[in-house]
Amino acid sequence: MTGAVMEESERKALDEKMQRLRLEIGRRVIGSERIVRFMLISILTENHILLEGVPGLAKTRLANEFARHLGLDFKRIQFTPDMLPTDVMGNYVLNLQTRKMEFREGPVFTNVLLADEINRTPPKVQSALLESMEEKQVSSNGQMHPLPEPFFVIATQNPIEQEGTFPLAEALLDRFLFRYRMTYPTREDELKAVRISLDAGERPEFFTDEEIRSLRQTVKDVHVSDEVSEYVVDLIRHTREAKGVFLGASPRTSVKYIRAIRANALLCGRDYALPDDVKFIAHEMLNHRLILQPEMHLESDNEPHAVMSAVINGIIKDVKVPR
Repeated sequence: MTGAVMEESERKALDEKMQRLRLEIGRRVIGSERIVRFMLISILTENHILLEGVPGLAKTRLANEFARHLGLDFKRIQFTPDMLPTDVMGNYVLNLQTRKMEFREGPVFTNVLLADEINRTPPKVQSALLESMEEKQVSSNGQMHPLPEPFFVIATQNPIEQEGTFPLAEALLDRFLFRYRMTYPTREDELKAVRISLDAGERPEFFTDEEIRSLRQTVKDVHVSDEVSEYVVDLIRHTREAKGVFLGASPRTSVKYIRAIRANALLCGRDYALPDDVKFIAHEMLNHRLILQPEMHLESDNEPHAVMSAVINGIIKDVKVPR
């Protein structure tokens, strides 16, 4: 598989792999088929994803299964208020045998990192993680240490419990391509989760790290027409002037948006993007990049997520869709 546009046979083979991947993870984490697509888009565009939901929704298991089925190394950090940046990134220690200072890697040195309850750690730790997410490296004592490739962060946070937490800064939130809100499963899915009984045997690996790197190059070759590019830009610009929005999405969002719709098109078996790709990811792309005016929440009886969803729906409705 090369970085060039894929042949029809290659696209069919990729689509089959993706279907099997979602099915296999879905057997172990009930109701995860849709979120797996957003996780794939994130890793294929060299970005990261934030999962938001109450405890008990299998966020940790989902991250673990995703890494295992992609054949990638996986590590988890349970963030706490007393953590230091060196607990995550690593630090120089004295080797008693050689009498020299050596860098000891922290848990961030992995392919897939689960940053569990990221809003429970102080801003210093969040900022250190920000460098790793954006620069794909760790700096310590003036030395740069590259992270493994690919490097993908799956962060989680509980939106209900706010005591003792440190809200994520806007700069850090913007480093996540998507914020995916996980909700309670349907009755049918919950029954499946109760009845399911899978052993902890070997998971099939559908990709290698080399294939992931190759697919990242392939994503860049997916065609985005001028009309679709203009549609994305118009959508982002409208977020800055829409009713009820205090602060809209930045120009950086437009760039990330284009990369995301390319990946979604590839996962759909196409080498070109459509307006439907733009609509499909709109909510997860924008829900953490818009700041609403306070009166939008005061004047509504709905929960904050529902208010934000309604605003995004209105933005999508107002922008003309290209033919």
